[in-house]
Amino acid sequence: MAVSTMASNPILAVHRPGLNRVNMVQPQQQVVLDHPQTKTPNRATRLAESLSQLLHLHIEPPSRAAVQQVNWDLHNEEKHSTPPLSPKEDISGKWREIQGSRDWDIILDPLHPWLRREIVKYGEFAQATYDAFDYDSFSEYCGSCRYNRNKLFEQLGLTRHGYKVTKYIYAMSHIELPRWLEKSHVTDTWSRDSNWIGYVAVSDDEETHRIGRRDIVVAWRGTVAPCEWYEDFQRDMEPIGIGESKVEHGFLSIYTSKNDATRYNKSSASEQVMTEIIKLVQLYRGNGEEVSLTITGHSLGGALALLNAYEAAATIPNLPISVISFGAPRVGNNAFKEELHQMGVKTLRVVVKQDWVPKMPGLLFNEGLQVFDQIRGKKLEWVYTHVGAELALDVSSSPYLKRGMNLLGFHSLETYLHLVDGYLNGTTPFRADARRDVALVNKQCDMLVDELRIPHCWYQLANKGLVCNAHGRWVKPKRDPDDIPSPIRETHNHHALEIEMQMYNVNALSPLCSA
Repeated sequence: MAVSTMASNPILAVHRPGLNRVNMVQPQQQVVLDHPQTKTPNRATRLAESLSQLLHLHIEPPSRAAVQQVNWDLHNEEKHSTPPLSPKEDISGKWREIQGSRDWDIILDPLHPWLRREIVKYGEFAQATYDAFDYDSFSEYCGSCRYNRNKLFEQLGLTRHGYKVTKYIYAMSHIELPRWLEKSHVTDTWSRDSNWIGYVAVSDDEETHRIGRRDIVVAWRGTVAPCEWYEDFQRDMEPIGIGESKVEHGFLSIYTSKNDATRYNKSSASEQVMTEIIKLVQLYRGNGEEVSLTITGHSLGGALALLNAYEAAATIPNLPISVISFGAPRVGNNAFKEELHQMGVKTLRVVVKQDWVPKMPGLLFNEGLQVFDQIRGKKLEWVYTHVGAELALDVSSSPYLKRGMNLLGFHSLETYLHLVDGYLNGTTPFRADARRDVALVNKQCDMLVDELRIPHCWYQLANKGLVCNAHGRWVKPKRDPDDIPSPIRETHNHHALEIEMQMYNVNALSPLCSA
């Protein structure tokens, strides 16, 4: 099946005349995972929840007695001698439901273990965009990825997931953002305009067999300092597509900005990512494979993931598209939400109740006002609205996390992944057999109880990036040449990947030709 391509700025004209967007949705396989049925809230409960949301109140359940006293010495000894990963299951027969074909109806609460593992997998792909990002303003490569795409997963210990990075994505913006666009203090830098914002990866043969389809993943990076972008992302919404959909100006600027005078953003992030997605879809569909697109991101990355999903759904017919976001803000109005729904995009928002970022923009005027729609008889198209299903997590459910106010810790992606790993349902305490390494929570914040004896903000380069040279002086090391950002090298690597894929196709078809 041919996939349509787009000429210039695709996000501004993503719908073609006569296109029936409802028919773009691929029929979903109706497979129900084994799970106990959950009760539907009654009308009074729904009204209470709506008013609570409107007023931004969180009505907490009674104190959980199950958050009990822990023998930390015994706990540490037991946890340190067990693997931090659960076994992989073959989900090939039920992947559509895990990816949201039924909007995660009965597998979210209680959380099905297969879905939990997939959420954590995609969350770790999003976390990689932080762990490999060069934050050092004294580095001439500040704002880039520390490693080339062939080494990214190996350096971060993510090869176990069975994906290969095929493309890096760079972004710029025409609005002033104080900390989103990290810039080097060094005069001669790799780029004055662009930042590394994410990557595209694709499942290998083994993982493809396990999950039942060839999975293309796009991971988007969030803000460096999320507390600083609130003022920048309070601008008016602007139209997207050809209908009534509108999205926040700052998010759209990052996604679509480009400049011929730059090295890395002669094409926008939108154009970079869509070119790669279209190429991969054509390649694997041409091999007769079933293909899915899963887009993930944290914070700002979650907002960019929605914009990416909107464009991909409007461009590539019959492609199953899921968004798994963490701590993401609102992006657009109700029309934007409805269009995504009509196009078949499945969105799962993972949200920590104590995190303030998902409440923005639209702290006061948001989807909570829709309780008055029936009275007014008209949709409030000027308010921000969340999209999709929600998995709500609570910091107080974990005995490993400190109590009290910690805005950075509440928003940290590692806190999110810790809470997902321990989540069973909305009323059950943290599960005792959670396996993910608790120490990861304190990588870039101070959220773990002191009894665990894990230093806060421990994740950094050894000696903060300085090395002792042959003369005994401490200096900043030079990067491996393969890890230095280079548009020419990335283009060359991209062509090499295409040749590698073509050779793979020839080898895969040769037994058929000789039969």
